[in-house]
Amino acid sequence: QVQLVESGGGLVQAGGSLRLSCAVSGRTDSIYGMGWFRQTPDQAREFVARLIWRHGATDYGDSVKGRFTISRDNASAIVRLQMNNLKPEDTAVYFCAAARGWSREVRFYEYWGQGTRVTVSS
Repeated sequence: QVQLVESGGGLVQAGGSLRLSCAVSGRTDSIYGMGWFRQTPDQAREFVARLIWRHGATDYGDSVKGRFTISRDNASAIVRLQMNNLKPEDTAVYFCAAARGWSREVRFYEYWGQGTRVTVSS
């Protein structure tokens, strides 16, 4: 099993920054890809960013490209999402997830955290 715990969400004004963290524990040898997704009550869960756990290659959704950065802290098994130039449209619950493959699709992610709320005010 893999356990994921997100933290770092909060309230920020448009143009500001936040850094989310996802603490990863359990059988990490089963992980190939890590992803960040976000969701509002009336939307499907949206892909934000992904990373290959083993060596750190990354990929981003179009809506966040150039503003968000996903990275891994190997020493502490933490995946981070640095969010800069935040917009009100970024308001959502953000989830980290782990997969045995490399994908943008929700259905390929086996393990999920409980989410952390990000609110961006105008």
